[in-house]
This record gives sequence, structure tokens and C-alpha cells, in this order.
Amino acid sequence: MTNALTTAAAGFGTGLSLIVAIGAQNALVLRQGVRREAVLPVVAICALSDAVLIALGVAGVGAVVVAWPSALTAVSLLGAAFLIGYGVLAARRVLRPSALHPGEAPSGAKRGAVLACLAMTWLNPHVYLDTVFLLGSIASERGSLRWTFGAGAMAASLCWFAALGFGARLLSGVLARPSSWRVLDGLVAVMMIGIGARLALST
Repeated sequence: MTNALTTAAAGFGTGLSLIVAIGAQNALVLRQGVRREAVLPVVAICALSDAVLIALGVAGVGAVVVAWPSALTAVSLLGAAFLIGYGVLAARRVLRPSALHPGEAPSGAKRGAVLACLAMTWLNPHVYLDTVFLLGSIASERGSLRWTFGAGAMAASLCWFAALGFGARLLSGVLARPSSWRVLDGLVAVMMIGIGARLALST
């Protein structure tokens, strides 16, 4: 029992250290949380997607994927294009800011947020590197307790995205003015375009 708890805690800590790093996915969850738009489905997509990818890594799928490097190249290019496109849209919002309050989202905003979350999760090669490859290889070192390690990492993902998505509403008062959204969208634009360009250049 002690070994299992220690292994789960190690998985939780390792998973959290990888997930907390600032990235495109976290920026999207934060933005949706502040606007209180589609928070539950976005958090659920992120946590469930991580759980699936971590499970694939623990099962050893990473070694199989390495045999098809062209697949990773395709994902990288698609992810780069999407991130740059999303960054351009954020930059456009900087020039045309809005001060939407919770419940005032335009029609289709929730569906758009869900689709963006799906694309940002599954078209981001960094997600595969962190979950399938890195966490998977670390879990394999735990032998028979590798699934316990994986469960700890899955729990870390769920806790982090839930805290980020539902806790972000505390910032909604600060971001009630259009000027505040200009700053947030400007940071999102720089981050998305930067990550997308780096992906494209490194492919």
C-alpha cells in the first residue's frame, strides 16, 4: 500500500510539473474560465484527453509511434497552422476589444471554444511528447506499478485544469474593461504565434 501511494504521488507530481508549464492549452482554458464560457466541456476535454494519452503512454504506444515519424511531422505542421491562426484571431481582438460579461457570449461561442480546445489538444505535438512519450517512459520504470503512476498523473491533470478553468472566474472583475482584454488577448496572440512558428521551423 505504501509503495502504491508513493508511486501515485510521484505520478501526480510528475504530471503536474509538465502540465503547469505555460502553453497554448492552458492559455485557452484560462481565457474560457475568465469569460465563463463552456468551462465544464473545455476542462473535461483537456482532462479526458490527457487521461487517454497518458494511458497510451503507459501501455507503451510511444515506442510504436516512433516507427512513423511522418505522422508526427504531419501533426506538427497542422498544429503549427492552427496555433498561428488562433494567434492571428487573438491579435485581431486586440484591435477590436470587447467587454463581454458572463452570460453575454455571442451565439456559437461555446461550440467554437470546444472545437478550439479539441484542436489545440490533439494537434499539439507537445502534448504527445509530454504524455505519451515522457510520462510513458517514466511510468515504464515503475514496473508493475506503472498504471498506479499513470493514475497519479491523470489525477494531476484533472485537478490542474479544474482549478485553472473554474478558478479563473476570480479574475473576471479585473478583466471587465476592454483595455484589460487587449492585454490578455495580446499575450495569447504572442504565445500562440510564437509556439506555432517554433513548431513550423523545427519540423
